[in-house]
Amino acid sequence: MRIVPKLLSAAIAAALISTPALAAELTGTLKKIKDSGTITLGHRDASIPFSYIADASGKPVGYSHDIQLKVVEALKKDLDMPDLKVKYNLVTSQTRIPLVQNGTIDLECGSTTNNAERAQQVDFSVGIFEIGTRLLSKKDSSYKDFDDLKGKNVVTTAGTTSERILKSMNADKQMGMNIVSAKDHGESFQMLESGRAVAFMMDDALLAGEMAKAKKPTDWEVTGTPQSYEIYGCMVRKGDEPFKKAVDDAIKATFASGDINGIYDKWFSQPIPPKGLNLGFPMSDELKALIANPNDKPAPDKKS
Repeated sequence: MRIVPKLLSAAIAAALISTPALAAELTGTLKKIKDSGTITLGHRDASIPFSYIADASGKPVGYSHDIQLKVVEALKKDLDMPDLKVKYNLVTSQTRIPLVQNGTIDLECGSTTNNAERAQQVDFSVGIFEIGTRLLSKKDSSYKDFDDLKGKNVVTTAGTTSERILKSMNADKQMGMNIVSAKDHGESFQMLESGRAVAFMMDDALLAGEMAKAKKPTDWEVTGTPQSYEIYGCMVRKGDEPFKKAVDDAIKATFASGDINGIYDKWFSQPIPPKGLNLGFPMSDELKALIANPNDKPAPDKKS
């Protein structure tokens, strides 16, 4: 009789259909992770509240880092690797892209803007946050918008889109600003707090994070007309589509489940380390829209 072979063939076909996509032959980063038993995550040390070091343990924390850990949890299931080890590698604004490109880190979720220039070098996940580039200045100062900065010392962080925008503005409008590019956001704020600069240009959510570290947070305010609207994404190596899909799927699942709301509240609506201050930064309509309809596109140009 031919019934048993037919049933066997049907069972095999059904099993193949139900096999997870990642069970196919692995390539690229997924193969690297499977073979090594380790995933290497890039993190920042001072991008509050996205990715930063809060205590002597040296371990990263933050909104973007929590999303990154959601990806790790998904990979443990997809690759059948419950004991997958996580290795951390510190990155800066200048080193984050090269370290993704050369394979030192597998995934970087921090405060990295998805733009056309960077998309030629790396691939981005679906967006995880949307910001506007603005200013941080003393609440009682006269430096409230970009036109007020002519001939003044202005600080920003090296290797960021804010640095590029500020330098272009200075040249185009002949503003005569002395632009100082600090090594990281913490150093940028130190220059502002010490009076060596009258304003600090950066992403508004990061400015709120720096303000929370101040000796007197109420002395400062985020101000100024946004000069760009930008979307943060997680970086992966260029052209590694299976890994990008795995990352995207994990982030989309975090959005769809509603877990993202708890992550957001934890870092923007509740006291955060190291000083236990609440950023009081409500979720924007733009971020709500991004969560409802995830995509990996840069923010559209909405600057007035």
